Amino acid sequence: MKKPILGITMGDPSGIGPEIILNAFTNKKIYKYSNSIIIGSYKQLVTENNNTDLKIRKITNVNSADFQVNVLNVIDLDNVIVDIEKKGKILAESGKAAFEYIQKSIELALSGEIDSVVTAPIHKEAIKAANLDFIGHTEMFGELTGSDDPLTVFEVENLRIFFLSRHVSLRQSCEMVKKDRIVKYVKRSIESLKTLGYKSGKFAVAGLNPHSSDNGLFGHEDLEEIVPAVEQLQSEGYDVIGPIGADSVFHMAMVNNWNGVLSLYHDQGHIASKTYNFDKTISLTLGLPFLRTSVDHGTAFDIAGKGIAQSISMEEAILKAAKYSAAFKK
Repeated sequence: MKKPILGITMGDPSGIGPEIILNAFTNKKIYKYSNSIIIGSYKQLVTENNNTDLKIRKITNVNSADFQVNVLNVIDLDNVIVDIEKKGKILAESGKAAFEYIQKSIELALSGEIDSVVTAPIHKEAIKAANLDFIGHTEMFGELTGSDDPLTVFEVENLRIFFLSRHVSLRQSCEMVKKDRIVKYVKRSIESLKTLGYKSGKFAVAGLNPHSSDNGLFGHEDLEEIVPAVEQLQSEGYDVIGPIGADSVFHMAMVNNWNGVLSLYHDQGHIASKTYNFDKTISLTLGLPFLRTSVDHGTAFDIAGKGIAQSISMEEAILKAAKYSAAFKK
């Protein structure tokens, strides 16, 4: 089978993005299952590279790449170089550069030159400092591809978590727990799972309040919004259960190999997956014209430039992109 071509964005140059990319390519499985192009700063990668076996090549386009083991092909935007003393700092130029890597990756994906995009972490404050009106990766990819409300999915081993809301306040996320929204998101989630190859299987909806409110004893959302949503979905033939208390639903989904869980707000699902296995949790963005995967962590400014960052999540993001890329072929 032909290997997919992946475009990997370097992320915020002030963070650990360059380091985890360089470390990831010591894993020979990366070369076995995919061909990769780094979209970033050639000078930054060369400066941070401590792997003498790795050959970093500057290329101008995908066609000039050399897909050999221990070769790192870099489409160089030559837009920034962050010296070691500036690593770990919020810099407008780093935020701007990170955004430009994303723009280029989208351009290459939409033109069909790459099959999927893998992203290293960006820093929201650096993006803001660069006067860019985006709150995160998903919003960037949605707007720049003209995609309405992309789905965020976390995957760790056999557990897949979808999110009813993302980067909003906790109060606002509770206000978004509405029957119609839940029905819509469950249907979209199940269709997305089919795209990934999961044709059948149980899908669970997490509860919002402790014990899913014990039939309305504390909090009204579970009884008045989630239960009717699940009942409607079941009446339409969907294999959906819930609400199930958030303290147990993720464990139950993993043990019973359910297809997925709808998390009702950002941290509800993030805490579950990252506590189970922080390093191997990765994020997928579905509902775009192509697949995007990402590490599950941030720029780690506290350790940037110290040479101690772990690349496991980046390796997982690359391997998952390779695994699922074929499903997004037109």
